[in-house]
Amino acid sequence: MPTLNEIRSTFLSFFERNDHRVVESSPLVPRNDPTLMFTNSGMVQFKNCFTGVEHRDYVRATTSQKCVRAGGKHNDLDNVGYTARHHTFFEMLGNFSFGDYFKEQAIPYAWDLLTKDFGIDKSKLLVTVYHTDDEAANIWKKYAGLSDDRIIRIKTDDNFWSMGSTGPCGPCTEIFYDHGDSIWGGPPGSAEEDGDRFIEIWNLVFMQNERFEDGSMRALDMQSIDTGMGLERIGALLQGKHDNYDTDLMRSLIEASAHATSQDPDGPGRVHHRVIADHLRSTSFLMADGVMPSNEGRGYVLRRIMRRAMRHAHMLGAKDPVMYRLVPALVAQMGQAFPELGRAQAMIEETLKLEETRFKQTLERGLRLLDDELTGMEEGAALPGATAFKLYDTYGFPLDLTQDALREKGREVDTAGFDAAMAEQKAKARAAWAGTGEAADQAVWFDISEDVSATDFLGYDTEVSEAQVVAIVSEGKRVDAIEELCTGWVIFNQTPFYAESGGQVGDHGKLIGKEVNGFISDTKKFPGGLFGHQFTPDNGRLTVGMSVKLEVDHTRRSAIRANHSATHLLHEALRAALGDHVAQRGSLNAEDRLR
Repeated sequence: MPTLNEIRSTFLSFFERNDHRVVESSPLVPRNDPTLMFTNSGMVQFKNCFTGVEHRDYVRATTSQKCVRAGGKHNDLDNVGYTARHHTFFEMLGNFSFGDYFKEQAIPYAWDLLTKDFGIDKSKLLVTVYHTDDEAANIWKKYAGLSDDRIIRIKTDDNFWSMGSTGPCGPCTEIFYDHGDSIWGGPPGSAEEDGDRFIEIWNLVFMQNERFEDGSMRALDMQSIDTGMGLERIGALLQGKHDNYDTDLMRSLIEASAHATSQDPDGPGRVHHRVIADHLRSTSFLMADGVMPSNEGRGYVLRRIMRRAMRHAHMLGAKDPVMYRLVPALVAQMGQAFPELGRAQAMIEETLKLEETRFKQTLERGLRLLDDELTGMEEGAALPGATAFKLYDTYGFPLDLTQDALREKGREVDTAGFDAAMAEQKAKARAAWAGTGEAADQAVWFDISEDVSATDFLGYDTEVSEAQVVAIVSEGKRVDAIEELCTGWVIFNQTPFYAESGGQVGDHGKLIGKEVNGFISDTKKFPGGLFGHQFTPDNGRLTVGMSVKLEVDHTRRSAIRANHSATHLLHEALRAALGDHVAQRGSLNAEDRLR
């Protein structure tokens, strides 16, 4: 029986033999797609290759891509641990062609790998194609010998993939495995398709069209291939399992959790172990890729996942921190394929231990409050939204953690009441800023923070990134655009620009877009975790929703960093010379001076 590590290796080796470049997984924080919170598919790092914006020294690639789906549009968090195939972290195996081979080669590659290298019984496989894609259907007939009843034509968008509302798109073909009539479910396209008998294992996307705003399409000059197959899903199949959590890799993490908590891996705490195993992977890999727990943006999603796992450890009776003790088991399983995990191991363990230690006391108090509130409530009644908000505001319980705890008791949360309590708190915060002068000007940022998530800061890892404009403020008012030679404060969903803080001035740099360019002359923090960039277009018009490139002035930042370090050295020298009573009451770290 092949291990998941061996299956990954077999996949990559197959395509390497067929002239594909084995490309490392990109980080979980996308640098080239500002619309994504986390990398969630193999094609993300190649997006600009598909559109023709970027050209690399290869036209065929294969990867095993780290992916996270938790938060935002793609959110599997609520189902993790309770189902056979939901994960917050997973690997996506894929092969890609940028204007090289197309359907006539992509389909044979997939068929040969599955039936020859992986040894899957041909009679167990069937496929779907887009209902007008006769070309793909004919290749399946000719090369794989599939009969018409095993080539299912689908009219819905399930078999037509788009990069967005406009841009590259095309039909896709999906390969399914039939587990047999002992398991309930019907073939794709049928009323029973949601059953577990027929499981999708591989999706092949044929990028052959470009879609325009009016809905019309034209054939692309460069036709490309993008495929994706979940390692955990194909691994379960090849290991004769019907549950991803029964694969060797996941099982080793579940057993590590069982050992650390002295609880049977298959006993009453089975779901708890599954959640911990999954969340261990997502939290560890996110930290290895530079995301740290915080109350904003990606860091908040990480903290939510951590705290969800910590609650499940608590439910297993753990009295001391558990998660950090499981990291060595994860590194042993995945550290060879992903060396960054081993390099960050000490930091991951330290962070998990610190977070769990801090949260444990409030977790216990919060759970007591939850139990007290439920006492005396009618059977099946929803938890009041105000109580759920108190758990969030006072005890640091994300709403989904409370929902997860109630799920085990057959109850739900009054989410409308929770939203109302949240809105009331925001209104009070906004009112606290009411007044004249600068305080009144700040009120606009509270309005924006209700619609826009906190800015994700990327500047510890990079000085260049793609970003999307999410809000613009000009002359104290929220606007949709700023024109050439006009100045405004621009909010992006993510930024490499450091905002003025702790005596260090904000970054300067460039904004580069297809239709607009200009200079960012300052960066400041505003309420709601928003980073404001003072920007003046040299030419063109900057509008909300635009995707642009941001570049920090490297020379200036280096000078500021040097002065920041010099300030700390000066402080230590003064303490050494004058005594420990010397304290820093404020500082200024600019590119040309320090104070």
